[in-house]
Amino acid sequence: MPAGGSLKNDPRKQRKEVAPSHPNLPERAMILAAGFGTRMRPITETLPKPLIQVGGRALIDYSLDRLDEEGLRTVIINVHHLGQLIESHVKRRKSPEIVFSREPEILETGGGIANALPLLGDKPFLVINADVMWLNGPHSALHRMAETWDESRMDGLLLLHSTVEAYGYTGMGDFNVDPAGVLNPRPERELSPFLFTGIQILHPRLFEDAPEGRFPLNVLYNRAMEKRRLYGVIHDGEWFHVGTPEGLADAEAYMQERYPGVKRR
Repeated sequence: MPAGGSLKNDPRKQRKEVAPSHPNLPERAMILAAGFGTRMRPITETLPKPLIQVGGRALIDYSLDRLDEEGLRTVIINVHHLGQLIESHVKRRKSPEIVFSREPEILETGGGIANALPLLGDKPFLVINADVMWLNGPHSALHRMAETWDESRMDGLLLLHSTVEAYGYTGMGDFNVDPAGVLNPRPERELSPFLFTGIQILHPRLFEDAPEGRFPLNVLYNRAMEKRRLYGVIHDGEWFHVGTPEGLADAEAYMQERYPGVKRR
């Protein structure tokens, strides 16, 4: 069982219960915030990556704001590296309800989610990496994911973005997508047209017979792709990977240009 702590009874956290803004949108989400942020050193030696600011606001707050706006009731945050700083920061928020999944030892993406499953429940849930930011296009990205989600066919639905149009990303992409939206892995030494944004809907059954302890989520992606149960939807807005100093500079420059002089909460 994971070590967890809830702010449910904190008077600052009391809120009127509302349903998610889309009927197919999960009620619970998880933000992956336990990593060391090694590519952002020396900043992350004293400040966890989720608390790095872009446009005067911590990265993790951008995701929490989105989830709160969409009416999600509970967000689980896994913590390890400098976790107390993250906990102290998000405790200032009035909503959504925050539950911590504390990891005495780092569990990576797959292990971190598997460890938090008792907190996430038995229904599909959202997962968001703490080092990403996204701006909606003509429609809400989370709504588009909710409209696409079909648990009869899917164990996972990943939000994808054009590899060559992403801010702060220099990789080769992650997936190919067939006309039905089914994902296939990027062929070795080839550029894939789409990268994974770090935003996804997962069904708990994806974790059936998962490895124990520490493991990457790719292990389960590969298994789901073999069964044609991993799907993707293409993001039609902007996306930023703030995992390196260069990515941070790109995101900061964009926000300063698009929102000059705008005060954010």
